[in-house]
Amino acid sequence: MDKEAALIEAILYLESEALDQSALARISGLSREKTEAALARLEEDLARPGSGIEISRIGGGISLSPKRDYWEILRERYGKRSESRLSRAAMETLSIIAYSQPITRGEIEEIRGVQADTMIRLLVEKQFVKEMGKKDVPGKPIQYGTTADFLRFFRLNSIADLPKLDEREADRFDLQGES
Repeated sequence: MDKEAALIEAILYLESEALDQSALARISGLSREKTEAALARLEEDLARPGSGIEISRIGGGISLSPKRDYWEILRERYGKRSESRLSRAAMETLSIIAYSQPITRGEIEEIRGVQADTMIRLLVEKQFVKEMGKKDVPGKPIQYGTTADFLRFFRLNSIADLPKLDEREADRFDLQGES
């Protein structure tokens, strides 16, 4: 590994949050082009079988993380508090929010068929969900959407990376015709 790639690796190791390429360039003192090239070399080095870590591109940021094969083994011990297991009801509510965002509590309850206050509060507390503003309808209900922590937990770069719903699931989430 060359010095520039090693510098990028050290920065990513020391940072607790994912960084975008501009921040990596600023911190390293390298040009954007050199940062990009060093990052590509680092990614190639870490992709080799002897490495237990990889470059993760999550939520528009770049970070180091255990390779997926190892993370499944390590998650219980090294995962954050917010990464603790979610109940089936919480996962269902989170799925509805992720696929339908922005969405109001009332709309979530209409899809689930039960009250959602407790699940929404739990997901906000775990920082998987946040208020995204108010819907422009009478009463101005709060709309909810997913957070960067949600993307990190599920190892997604963006919401567009969510698995595609089949027709039956899309009907349930009332997403027909939406992209």
